[in-house]
Amino acid sequence: MNSGRPSHPQAESAAPGEEQPGRAPRIGRAVLQDTLGRVHTNLRISVTDRCNLRCFYCMPAEAVQFKPRRELLTFEEITRFVRVVARLGVHKIRLTGGEPLMRAHLPELVRQLVAVPGIDEVALTTNGLLLAAQARGLRAAGLARINISLDALSEDVFRRIARRDGLERVLDGIFAARRAGIPRIRLNAVAIRDISEEEIVPLAAFARQHQLELRFIEFMPLDAQHDWRRPSVLSGQEIRDRLEDAFGPLLPVAGVDPSQPATDYHFADGGGRIGLINPVTQPFCGACNRLRITAEGQVRNCLFSTSEWDARAVLRGGGTDDQLEDLVRACVSAKKPGHGIDAPEFVPPARAMYQIGG
Repeated sequence: MNSGRPSHPQAESAAPGEEQPGRAPRIGRAVLQDTLGRVHTNLRISVTDRCNLRCFYCMPAEAVQFKPRRELLTFEEITRFVRVVARLGVHKIRLTGGEPLMRAHLPELVRQLVAVPGIDEVALTTNGLLLAAQARGLRAAGLARINISLDALSEDVFRRIARRDGLERVLDGIFAARRAGIPRIRLNAVAIRDISEEEIVPLAAFARQHQLELRFIEFMPLDAQHDWRRPSVLSGQEIRDRLEDAFGPLLPVAGVDPSQPATDYHFADGGGRIGLINPVTQPFCGACNRLRITAEGQVRNCLFSTSEWDARAVLRGGGTDDQLEDLVRACVSAKKPGHGIDAPEFVPPARAMYQIGG
């Protein structure tokens, strides 16, 4: 397979070969800039497609076909890929899944990535179920921040969304992360019409009480059953209206990174911060600086991309670091102006969120 072209998601990789060590950047090497001038500095790495929940906005309820372990990138392969993109200006890493804490020995990967020259921050997104047992190890390895999914504080609504029990374990994980001293802890809540409305104010009150940042995320068309419909989107503006009715004015936070997906606000009464991520009603594609690599080594330039670039074939086929760089550059160069959710020609990706990496 030509490693510079999109691959089919199920393509088999070439035979394993020798790994090539990372090297210092060549003089005059350009950053990862696409045809619209967007510079890519953030990489999201999925480490597994397995999960211990079955949230309907992400996974099918049953009969899930996970990738065999041999198809997933090893820690050494992931670290080599990060060394290559770090010399091109990528300096923030986020580990995702599936549920990344289901990947054995994850703190060791964090330790390897923190040591890569040029990497300023390694973060993690988790559903929190396994966090209580792993928080200290992750912090000791150098984890700088963590996002914990918490869609509801009602056990019934939690079960309706996740299709499993586990709310108390998530709460235990949140407090364990605080005790472990992880510097930045953020809660993520996916908002879905006719499900989430009554959870908005309790979630915000919980975050305010415990001095935690909370972000609400609009429901996106990445569910495994392809049941997403536009009327199911509970918009960021509606969420803001409910929050202001309950807590008073929300004031925009000044000086935030323009490439971040959230619009951040702080409560006028000093009760902390809230972020709204509105990919459907207010797309932020124009400032996107993110790349993704799936658990089995497919590079993607957008969460909604329908094309992938096969880094695993290069990693296991004796390819050089320069070939990996060429593959990443080809991926970035092919990035579209936006995800096009509202365009008539929009086609959702064939893979669901858990297969891509959240």
